[in-house]
Amino acid sequence: MLVRSFPPMEVPGARALILGSMPGAASLAAGRYYAHPHNRFWPIMGELVGAGPALEFPQRVAALAAAGIALWDVLAQCEREGSLDSAIRDDTAVANDIAGFLARHPQVGTILFNGAKAEQAFRRFVAPTLARPELSLVRLPSTSPANASQGAAMKLDAWRQALGAAGVRLREG
Repeated sequence: MLVRSFPPMEVPGARALILGSMPGAASLAAGRYYAHPHNRFWPIMGELVGAGPALEFPQRVAALAAAGIALWDVLAQCEREGSLDSAIRDDTAVANDIAGFLARHPQVGTILFNGAKAEQAFRRFVAPTLARPELSLVRLPSTSPANASQGAAMKLDAWRQALGAAGVRLREG
C-alpha cells in the first residue's frame, strides 16, 4: 500500500529537527504525528518539554515549537503493509525535501532520528544531497511500541541528553 507522510512541523528558530521514518497506520488515520496510544513520543516530550499526551494536539505542537523543536519524516512516500519500519519497501521510497527544509531553517544544528530506520533512510536518500557537514546527526531509540527491547526510562534518558545537547529548552526539574 502506498503511504504518504505529513507536511513538516516547521518552527521559526528551531534548533533541532526530529525525523521519523514514515507515520504508522494509527498516525495516518488520525492525521497527526505519533498517534498510536502506546508510542512513547508524546509521553517523552511531555516529560522533557511539556508537550504531553494530556494536551490537545495543537497545544503539543505549540510546546514543541516553544522548546525549539521541528518535526518531520525522512520519507515523503513509500509502499508499506502495516506500520512496521521493516515493512517499508526501500525501492519505492521517496525522500522529503529535507535539504530545502534546512535551507529555510539554517539555525537547525541537530537532526535527531527517531529510530534506526529514520537514520538509515536519511543516510541513503538525503545525506548525499546536503551541504551542511556541521550538522550533528544523532540516532535515538525509537519511541515506537514495536521497540520494546529498550525500557521507558532508558528512552527518556537518551532523549533528554540528546535534546539538551541540541540546545532545546528542557523543562525544569
